[in-house]
Amino acid sequence: MADIEEARTQFQRIDKDGDGFITAAEFKTALAQEGDWHVTESVAEAVIAAQDLNGDKLLSFEEFWGHLNK
Repeated sequence: MADIEEARTQFQRIDKDGDGFITAAEFKTALAQEGDWHVTESVAEAVIAAQDLNGDKLLSFEEFWGHLNK
């Protein structure tokens, strides 16, 4: 099980506009900033969609946290 405070910090780092959701564009940018992770927008969208439980094409903290605890 992941540490929830560490997960919140990571989530907030990715959620650049601070709206409480991670978009595919934010996810793509975060991966690019990590180093050699250059993904296309469609790959980023697929990663978000795989964890997006309500189908809004956004990743909430609850969905992010649920993924970390699988």
